[in-house]
Amino acid sequence: MAHKKKTIVVLTGAGVSAESGIKTFRDSDGLWEGFNVDEVATADAWRWNKEKMLEFYNQRRAQAASVEPNAAHLALRELEEHFNVHIVTQNVDSLHERAGSSQVLHLHGKLSEVKSSVDDSLIFDVGDKPVHLGDKCPKGSQLRPNVVWFGEQVPEIPNAQRIMAKADICLIVGTSLVVYPAAALVYDVPVQAPVFVVDPSKPAEFIFDREITFIEKRASEGVPELVSHLIQNYV
Repeated sequence: MAHKKKTIVVLTGAGVSAESGIKTFRDSDGLWEGFNVDEVATADAWRWNKEKMLEFYNQRRAQAASVEPNAAHLALRELEEHFNVHIVTQNVDSLHERAGSSQVLHLHGKLSEVKSSVDDSLIFDVGDKPVHLGDKCPKGSQLRPNVVWFGEQVPEIPNAQRIMAKADICLIVGTSLVVYPAAALVYDVPVQAPVFVVDPSKPAEFIFDREITFIEKRASEGVPELVSHLIQNYV
Protein backbone atom coordinates (compact mmCIF):
# COMPACT_ATOMS: atom_id res chain seq x y z
CA MET A 1 0.00 0.00 0.00
CA ALA A 2 1.32 3.45 -0.92
CA HIS A 3 2.58 5.55 1.97
CA LYS A 4 0.26 8.49 2.63
CA LYS A 5 2.04 11.80 2.34
CA LYS A 6 2.08 14.03 5.41
CA THR A 7 0.34 17.40 5.03
CA ILE A 8 2.48 20.50 5.46
CA VAL A 9 0.69 23.83 5.78
CA VAL A 10 2.79 26.94 5.17
CA LEU A 11 1.65 30.39 6.31
CA THR A 12 3.65 33.06 4.46
CA GLY A 13 3.88 36.83 4.79
CA ALA A 14 5.62 39.84 3.33
CA GLY A 15 9.11 38.69 4.32
CA VAL A 16 9.05 36.04 1.60
CA SER A 17 8.18 38.49 -1.19
CA ALA A 18 10.50 41.19 0.16
CA GLU A 19 13.53 39.14 -0.84
CA SER A 20 12.33 39.14 -4.44
CA GLY A 21 12.22 42.94 -4.32
CA ILE A 22 8.62 43.63 -3.30
CA LYS A 23 8.54 46.22 -0.51
CA THR A 24 6.43 45.68 2.57
CA PHE A 25 4.24 48.40 4.00
CA ARG A 26 5.79 47.74 7.40
CA ASP A 27 9.16 49.13 6.35
CA SER A 28 10.73 51.35 9.00
CA ASP A 29 9.40 54.56 7.46
CA GLY A 30 5.80 53.33 7.66
CA LEU A 31 5.31 53.97 3.97
CA TRP A 32 4.37 51.52 1.24
CA GLU A 33 6.17 52.24 -2.02
CA GLY A 34 6.36 55.86 -0.81
CA PHE A 35 2.63 56.12 -0.05
CA ASN A 36 0.91 56.44 3.30
CA VAL A 37 -1.07 53.24 3.89
CA ASP A 38 -4.21 55.23 4.78
CA GLU A 39 -4.16 56.77 1.29
CA VAL A 40 -3.95 53.54 -0.68
CA ALA A 41 -5.22 50.62 1.39
CA THR A 42 -8.54 51.52 2.98
CA ALA A 43 -12.13 51.54 1.76
CA ASP A 44 -12.38 55.22 2.76
CA ALA A 45 -9.46 56.11 0.51
CA TRP A 46 -11.20 54.31 -2.36
CA ARG A 47 -14.32 56.39 -1.88
CA TRP A 48 -12.37 59.65 -2.02
CA ASN A 49 -9.66 59.00 -4.57
CA LYS A 50 -10.24 56.06 -6.89
CA GLU A 51 -7.84 57.35 -9.54
CA LYS A 52 -4.89 57.58 -7.14
CA MET A 53 -5.55 54.10 -5.79
CA LEU A 54 -5.91 52.56 -9.24
CA GLU A 55 -2.58 54.08 -10.25
CA PHE A 56 -0.93 52.80 -7.06
CA TYR A 57 -2.11 49.24 -7.74
CA ASN A 58 -1.15 49.54 -11.41
CA GLN A 59 2.40 50.29 -10.23
CA ARG A 60 2.38 47.40 -7.77
CA ARG A 61 0.99 45.03 -10.39
CA ALA A 62 3.74 45.97 -12.84
CA GLN A 63 6.40 45.66 -10.15
CA ALA A 64 5.18 42.24 -9.01
CA ALA A 65 5.29 41.01 -12.62
CA SER A 66 8.89 42.23 -12.99
CA VAL A 67 10.42 40.24 -10.11
CA GLU A 68 11.22 36.54 -9.82
CA PRO A 69 10.53 33.89 -7.17
CA ASN A 70 13.45 33.50 -4.76
CA ALA A 71 15.07 30.50 -3.09
CA ALA A 72 12.33 30.33 -0.43
CA HIS A 73 9.54 30.07 -3.03
CA LEU A 74 11.48 27.42 -4.96
CA ALA A 75 12.22 25.38 -1.84
CA LEU A 76 8.53 25.33 -0.90
CA ARG A 77 7.78 24.03 -4.40
CA GLU A 78 10.34 21.25 -3.83
CA LEU A 79 8.41 20.17 -0.71
CA GLU A 80 5.52 19.08 -2.97
CA GLU A 81 7.63 16.17 -4.23
CA HIS A 82 7.51 14.63 -0.76
CA PHE A 83 4.48 16.11 1.06
CA ASN A 84 0.94 17.30 0.47
CA VAL A 85 1.66 21.05 0.68
CA HIS A 86 -0.87 23.83 1.21
CA ILE A 87 0.31 27.44 1.21
CA VAL A 88 -1.80 30.08 2.94
CA THR A 89 -0.31 33.44 2.02
CA GLN A 90 -0.94 36.99 3.15
CA ASN A 91 0.84 38.19 0.00
CA VAL A 92 -1.05 39.47 -3.03
CA ASP A 93 1.62 38.63 -5.63
CA SER A 94 1.73 35.35 -7.57
CA LEU A 95 5.33 34.37 -6.75
CA HIS A 96 4.31 31.10 -5.07
CA GLU A 97 2.38 30.05 -8.17
CA ARG A 98 5.17 31.16 -10.49
CA ALA A 99 7.61 29.05 -8.49
CA GLY A 100 5.35 26.05 -9.15
CA SER A 101 3.38 25.64 -5.92
CA SER A 102 0.02 24.11 -6.82
CA GLN A 103 -2.17 24.71 -3.73
CA VAL A 104 -2.09 28.38 -2.76
CA LEU A 105 -4.79 30.26 -0.83
CA HIS A 106 -4.51 34.06 -0.92
CA LEU A 107 -5.92 35.51 2.29
CA HIS A 108 -5.76 39.13 1.10
CA GLY A 109 -6.61 38.70 -2.57
CA LYS A 110 -4.48 38.96 -5.71
CA LEU A 111 -2.88 41.88 -7.50
CA SER A 112 -3.56 40.18 -10.82
CA GLU A 113 -7.33 40.34 -10.26
CA VAL A 114 -9.96 43.07 -10.15
CA LYS A 115 -13.56 42.85 -9.06
CA SER A 116 -16.82 44.73 -9.31
CA SER A 117 -17.26 47.37 -6.62
CA VAL A 118 -20.93 46.35 -6.23
CA ASP A 119 -20.70 42.55 -6.53
CA ASP A 120 -17.78 40.72 -4.88
CA SER A 121 -18.48 37.59 -6.90
CA LEU A 122 -17.60 39.31 -10.20
CA ILE A 123 -13.82 38.79 -10.36
CA PHE A 124 -11.66 39.23 -13.46
CA ASP A 125 -8.03 38.33 -14.17
CA VAL A 126 -6.07 41.26 -15.62
CA GLY A 127 -2.60 39.76 -15.29
CA ASP A 128 -0.12 42.64 -15.17
CA LYS A 129 -2.27 45.07 -17.18
CA PRO A 130 -3.25 48.50 -15.77
CA VAL A 131 -6.82 49.33 -14.73
CA HIS A 132 -8.17 52.86 -15.18
CA LEU A 133 -11.00 55.05 -14.00
CA GLY A 134 -13.96 54.21 -16.25
CA ASP A 135 -13.10 50.50 -16.57
CA LYS A 136 -16.35 48.91 -15.46
CA CYS A 137 -17.80 45.50 -14.68
CA PRO A 138 -20.85 44.16 -16.63
CA LYS A 139 -23.10 45.68 -13.94
CA GLY A 140 -21.72 49.14 -14.71
CA SER A 141 -19.63 49.71 -11.58
CA GLN A 142 -15.99 50.74 -11.46
CA LEU A 143 -13.55 47.82 -11.26
CA ARG A 144 -11.42 47.83 -8.10
CA PRO A 145 -8.38 45.78 -7.07
CA ASN A 146 -9.34 42.36 -5.71
CA VAL A 147 -7.37 42.90 -2.52
CA VAL A 148 -8.54 43.13 1.08
CA TRP A 149 -8.05 46.62 2.46
CA PHE A 150 -7.69 47.60 6.10
CA GLY A 151 -11.06 47.56 7.80
CA GLU A 152 -12.55 45.06 5.33
CA GLN A 153 -13.56 41.49 6.11
CA VAL A 154 -11.15 38.69 5.15
CA PRO A 155 -13.55 36.26 3.44
CA GLU A 156 -10.97 33.46 3.05
CA ILE A 157 -10.35 33.10 6.81
CA PRO A 158 -12.78 30.14 7.24
CA ASN A 159 -11.11 28.30 4.32
CA ALA A 160 -7.69 29.05 5.80
CA GLN A 161 -8.80 27.71 9.19
CA ARG A 162 -9.90 24.44 7.58
CA ILE A 163 -6.53 24.10 5.86
CA MET A 164 -4.54 24.89 9.02
CA ALA A 165 -6.52 22.23 10.91
CA LYS A 166 -5.25 19.55 8.46
CA ALA A 167 -1.57 20.21 9.21
CA ASP A 168 0.72 17.38 10.23
CA ILE A 169 3.51 20.00 10.17
CA CYS A 170 3.18 23.79 10.08
CA LEU A 171 5.68 26.30 8.66
CA ILE A 172 5.38 30.04 9.27
CA VAL A 173 7.60 32.14 7.02
CA GLY A 174 8.24 35.87 6.76
CA THR A 175 5.34 37.07 8.87
CA SER A 176 5.45 38.92 12.18
CA LEU A 177 2.32 37.14 13.47
CA VAL A 178 1.00 40.38 14.90
CA VAL A 179 -1.54 41.16 12.14
CA TYR A 180 -4.96 39.72 12.89
CA PRO A 181 -6.97 37.81 11.86
CA ALA A 182 -4.15 36.01 10.02
CA ALA A 183 -2.01 35.64 13.16
CA ALA A 184 -4.79 33.71 14.91
CA LEU A 185 -4.56 30.93 12.31
CA VAL A 186 -1.74 29.33 14.29
CA TYR A 187 -4.34 28.36 16.91
CA ASP A 188 -6.07 26.16 14.32
CA VAL A 189 -3.01 23.95 13.89
CA PRO A 190 -3.44 20.58 15.68
CA VAL A 191 -1.58 20.47 19.01
CA GLN A 192 0.54 17.49 18.00
CA ALA A 193 1.82 19.14 14.80
CA PRO A 194 5.39 20.52 14.94
CA VAL A 195 5.53 24.26 14.18
CA PHE A 196 8.57 25.92 12.58
CA VAL A 197 8.96 29.70 12.26
CA VAL A 198 11.45 31.18 9.79
CA ASP A 199 12.00 34.90 10.36
CA PRO A 200 15.12 37.04 10.98
CA SER A 201 13.72 38.46 14.22
CA LYS A 202 11.82 36.45 16.79
CA PRO A 203 8.77 38.54 17.74
CA ALA A 204 8.90 39.90 21.29
CA GLU A 205 5.21 39.31 21.95
CA PHE A 206 5.04 35.79 20.60
CA ILE A 207 2.99 33.82 23.12
CA PHE A 208 1.64 30.41 22.15
CA ASP A 209 1.06 27.51 24.50
CA ARG A 210 3.06 25.05 22.43
CA GLU A 211 6.60 24.28 21.42
CA ILE A 212 7.79 26.21 18.38
CA THR A 213 11.12 25.87 16.59
CA PHE A 214 12.50 29.27 15.58
CA ILE A 215 14.91 29.65 12.67
CA GLU A 216 16.14 33.23 12.90
CA LYS A 217 17.17 33.66 9.28
CA ARG A 218 15.88 35.35 6.16
CA ALA A 219 13.41 33.25 4.16
CA SER A 220 15.76 32.63 1.23
CA GLU A 221 18.33 31.12 3.59
CA GLY A 222 16.18 29.54 6.30
CA VAL A 223 13.49 27.90 4.15
CA PRO A 224 15.85 25.78 1.96
CA GLU A 225 17.60 24.59 5.14
CA LEU A 226 14.28 23.74 6.78
CA VAL A 227 13.01 21.94 3.66
CA SER A 228 16.12 19.72 3.66
CA HIS A 229 15.54 18.96 7.35
CA LEU A 230 11.88 18.06 6.76
CA ILE A 231 12.66 15.77 3.82
CA GLN A 232 15.35 13.98 5.83
CA ASN A 233 13.32 13.58 9.02
CA TYR A 234 9.61 13.48 8.20
CA VAL A 235 9.16 11.64 4.87
